[in-house]
Amino acid sequence: METRLSADFFKRDVLEVAPELLGKTLVRVFPNGENESFIITETEAYRGKEDLACHASKGRTPRTEVMYHDGGLVYVYLIYGMYWMLNFVTSIENEPQAVLIRGLQDLNGPGKLTKHLQLDKSFYGEDLSSSQRIYVTEGLKDVKYITSTRIGIDYAGDIWKNMPWRYILST
Repeated sequence: METRLSADFFKRDVLEVAPELLGKTLVRVFPNGENESFIITETEAYRGKEDLACHASKGRTPRTEVMYHDGGLVYVYLIYGMYWMLNFVTSIENEPQAVLIRGLQDLNGPGKLTKHLQLDKSFYGEDLSSSQRIYVTEGLKDVKYITSTRIGIDYAGDIWKNMPWRYILST
């Protein structure tokens, strides 16, 4: 069995964690006891209050509260009233940062992957280091990746939408 990532892995700056998640294995244990494992293939970094694309830029709210905790927790939120977005909180307490999981092996697109994983609001605040439902393990070694600009954040303005904070596993 592969080693689960510790909370300390996530208690670092999102710009370190987001690319290092590429090639790691996301494990989902379903209510019926079956589990599925997927290689993480695409992530996006959202870096604190100053990042106008980050939800924390609007302040501390019930929605963003989990982002203000130590890294290693799950941050899920609903978009378009139908798709849950899966994020992992990074950094340390009161430094709100998170990594959006945009792609998994054979599951491209954040809405598609959360639907397949059957994620919902009950995962909000789940601790990746102790959860029996979702966690991340070591996965592949020595991965290569490319960077790109983040997707769907035109509202954040040119500076923030053009940050090369999208990471894609290259084959």
